Amino acid sequence: MSHAVPAPAAGPSPALPDPRGPGNVLRLAIAQALAGANSVVVYATGAIVGNALAPDKALATLPISIFVVGMAACTLPAGAIAQRHGRRAAFLAGTGCGVLTGLLGTLAVVLGAFWLYCAATFLGGAYAAVVLSFRFAAADCVAPDRRARALSAVMAGGVFAGIIGPQLVTFTMTLWPPYIFAATFIAQAAVAALSALILLGVRIPTPTAAETARGRPLGVIARQPRFITAVICGVVSYLLMNFLMTAAPLAMQMCGLSQEAANLGVQWHVIAMYGPSFFTGRLITRFGAPRVVTAGLALIGASAVVGLAGVDVPHFWLSLILLGLGWNFGFVGASSLVLDCHRPEEKARVQSLNDFIVFGTITFGSFLSGSLLTSHGWSTVLWLSFVPLAVAIAALAAAAASRHARGTGPA
Repeated sequence: MSHAVPAPAAGPSPALPDPRGPGNVLRLAIAQALAGANSVVVYATGAIVGNALAPDKALATLPISIFVVGMAACTLPAGAIAQRHGRRAAFLAGTGCGVLTGLLGTLAVVLGAFWLYCAATFLGGAYAAVVLSFRFAAADCVAPDRRARALSAVMAGGVFAGIIGPQLVTFTMTLWPPYIFAATFIAQAAVAALSALILLGVRIPTPTAAETARGRPLGVIARQPRFITAVICGVVSYLLMNFLMTAAPLAMQMCGLSQEAANLGVQWHVIAMYGPSFFTGRLITRFGAPRVVTAGLALIGASAVVGLAGVDVPHFWLSLILLGLGWNFGFVGASSLVLDCHRPEEKARVQSLNDFIVFGTITFGSFLSGSLLTSHGWSTVLWLSFVPLAVAIAALAAAAASRHARGTGPA
């Protein structure tokens, strides 16, 4: 077997870590915890508020779908801001959108304005797109052999989002009668403002014009088999999490379960999404990202099986927990694969391209989920999830066969 050193273009970036890296990673993890409450609030309330405000009940999940559209539409602009003005500027623009999400959401509930609420969730999606770039920013701050762990450490901040978000909904949703959830959106805006204060202390160098000019065309990078596999796995992991999570709170309501049960289900789901991040990076280092992604896809499949087994509270909760665990392994593993696809001067463009493809694709799943739930029921939503799972598993199998053919091993 050959022991030749691979070309720099194919391996991790050799850039030296910033000595302020640990402090940056900690701030990003805290900001992740606070900012994650934004997504939790939208997912926990979006279909219910949409159902109350929509002119047609078939549009109930449209606000969540528009949230995903906001993620997709704002990913490339956020990457351009980061490339030109630095990551911190992109972070602060995102938190500004987060504050506006809460303020417009409150106004929409008070006025009973469905389309204004949709505008609020679009801005919430913009905020979420920026928040997900925290993981790549953390990887920029440390040595190459610690990048998977830094990425995972920031994602671990989402554990606290899983606690903050649902409790924010539970304790504030009835504080402003008769406007249910109006106070929730005010609280969400305040949390976004606090996140902005934390991010003010992040210091990540802005790439120079000369560094940026050295990057390869995106078309060349995007044709790499490893990048294609990373994107497919990222898309499927996030698509199915969004596909099932969009419908779950409303499905629980349709099955006669309480809002409190739905809130707790979302809470445990989000904790499961981010809890494994305390050790996912170590698993990637030890076993390789492809194996971790495979485990994630298997857990998502198990989530659908549990959901098909029953529609009482334990089945919904266990299904949501398995879905969260599967998303973590699948999405963090796929993100780690992306880190091996670019040079230092290409990172912002390549990472934002990856996220744009991921979020752009899951927009379709988000729209489809709501219409399928209202027209065909929860079981149909679950059965359809096995189709993209099969596609991702096939992509991983093809990539593994290619690696073995080249004699590069399983990692």
